[in-house]
Amino acid sequence: MKSMAVFCGSRDGASPAYREGAVTFGKELARRQITLVYGGSSLGTMGILADTVLEHGGKVIGVMPNMLADREIAHKNLTELHIVGSMHERKAKMADLADAFVAMPGGPGTMDEFFEIFTWAQIGIHRKPMGMYNVNRYYDPLLAVFDHMVKEQFLPSVHREMIHCNDKASDLIELLLQPN
Repeated sequence: MKSMAVFCGSRDGASPAYREGAVTFGKELARRQITLVYGGSSLGTMGILADTVLEHGGKVIGVMPNMLADREIAHKNLTELHIVGSMHERKAKMADLADAFVAMPGGPGTMDEFFEIFTWAQIGIHRKPMGMYNVNRYYDPLLAVFDHMVKEQFLPSVHREMIHCNDKASDLIELLLQPN
């Protein structure tokens, strides 16, 4: 695995655990020489994650829609920054650049990016590993919804099993490195 797209927030979140989680994940990516592909912002956990990877000698590729370059404050010190025309182009570019996908705690934009990648996997557009970094048990309610979808037969269990989840960065990355 050479690169990983990480979807995360342009805010810090309520708990210091989210910032600490971004630092931990960033250090682990840099240690493993896995290039970070992310939304390109200098704000929130996005900025913390990118800064950490860069501070520890890693590479970071940002992908940001033109309309957000000013609002989310594009990170100025990335290895590469791709400015694209739309959110659709952002997701497609990130998917092309990444060998795996991880959702860290974030808001609706994070969910949108993760759900699109999850849907693409379900319909066979990609076969790349996907995971959720469950910092501070953030994803427990969503994981319960996925389990409910399986129980109610709206989500095949084979698709539910595509989503790896862990609250430890190193363990999550190990899960994503396992062959399918």
